[in-house]
Amino acid sequence: MLSLDNPVIKFITSEWPLSFFFALPQSPGRAIVADGAGRDAATAGERELRRAKEAAEAANAAKTRYLVAVSHEIRSPLNAIYGYAQLLERDGAIPPAEAGSVIRRSVEHLTNLVEGLLDISRIESGVLQLRQDLVRLPALLDLVVDMFRMQATAKGLSLDYVADGRLPPFVRTDEKRLRQILINLLSNAIKYTHAGGVTVTVRYRSQTVLVEVTDTGIGIAPADIERVFEPFERGGAPDVALQPGIGLGLAITRALARLLGGEVTASSEEGRGSRFQLRLMLPEPMAAPSRALTYANVIGYRGARRTLLVIDDDPAQTTVLRSLLRPLDFTVFSAANGAEGIELARCAPDLVLLDIHMPGMSGWEAATRLREVCPPATRIVIVSANAHEFRAGGDGRSSHDAFISKPVELDALLDMIGRQLDLDWIVADDMAAANDAAGSLALPEAARPLLATLRGHVKTGRVRAIEAALSDLEAAAPASGAILARMRRTLDAFDLRALARMIDDGL
Repeated sequence: MLSLDNPVIKFITSEWPLSFFFALPQSPGRAIVADGAGRDAATAGERELRRAKEAAEAANAAKTRYLVAVSHEIRSPLNAIYGYAQLLERDGAIPPAEAGSVIRRSVEHLTNLVEGLLDISRIESGVLQLRQDLVRLPALLDLVVDMFRMQATAKGLSLDYVADGRLPPFVRTDEKRLRQILINLLSNAIKYTHAGGVTVTVRYRSQTVLVEVTDTGIGIAPADIERVFEPFERGGAPDVALQPGIGLGLAITRALARLLGGEVTASSEEGRGSRFQLRLMLPEPMAAPSRALTYANVIGYRGARRTLLVIDDDPAQTTVLRSLLRPLDFTVFSAANGAEGIELARCAPDLVLLDIHMPGMSGWEAATRLREVCPPATRIVIVSANAHEFRAGGDGRSSHDAFISKPVELDALLDMIGRQLDLDWIVADDMAAANDAAGSLALPEAARPLLATLRGHVKTGRVRAIEAALSDLEAAAPASGAILARMRRTLDAFDLRALARMIDDGL
């Protein structure tokens, strides 16, 4: 049975408050019970109706506050996007890079707002999916803290990060959701701190991480400690109303922490600061890999060239996807509707990226038809702004294999494509190493004796002679600068054994 205190009930109210129904005339045929038991029942019923009326009025008040806050939150980034777009139309009025940066940040703000509302809905309905990623914990913590250093400095605040004891290099959890929790906690701490600073302390014991975010901000009144974790509630302090936001961050943070098997708690002293604690089970894998993939460095993939088909009625969306994927050596075809996409499916695509809302045939209908005409190995991924129609897919019954919400993050898209097609990605570091190795074998014949001389100096440990021989090699083979730079770094570390192996590879 749903409680009136349920966040969804508080948010999704009816078109009319319950007080509307209280004004309805009483049926003339209804008898008034006057005995003691009847009076007790009537009194209990009145109390229940009074509580329901108060809950409905509180829900309506929360809805009003929410609509006002959302209107403000939406209009601010929209104003920036609209203004900079107009400036771009006036050639030379503003540098395109500056306009692009402002527009991107504004879009990210709008996306976070929409995603916050969707997260609340998904959590309440039980459809939020969690992943088990292999996460570099120290790197993630460094990244999140560094994200807020400039913001803290701009406000004249200190931002300290303390790793208390050993942190495991890798843990298993949903990286996106963990990052979201950490960002929400740090963002709140800096937002409500006007002097002093913020300290992030991290401890790891027995497969459990404890993250403490302590600030010297305005603090929280005792009566508001639990209230701030409710959707659309931000506490009653006057300073709070002056800050941007709609009161979803902490509600989502606690809900996500609980979904991940943890908890977020708060303690505070009004006027002196607050402390938020995140306690979360983060198991360390038995055998961590030597390195984790960073999609920002992906430049291609190994193996046969893959063909992708993009079906979307918005030309801007297909342009974005083509621009993201073609540089990675994918063959990309595009169609503006389902019928055209089914016709193009004769190209036997390895993977189809398909929108839902299109004229004529919907994406769901197109997916069913594509499943009939495409080879069984073809993967179909829904890429749509219709997040409320989310269906995970890949269950053997659905026509599609996966679902990604717009706006599309490149990392999320590449991760999905890689998993669906079982790709072995090529990253920039790998290519640089391959180029270095190739350089060591591409020396001209005239330089071979110089390499042999260098090998002799390394064998005898004559450092100055090694330095001179490297300079001679660089002059004789300018194209081998990368491998020679690596040799110099190895020499600077006095690792003559490794230097000898590099020379042997060249010989």
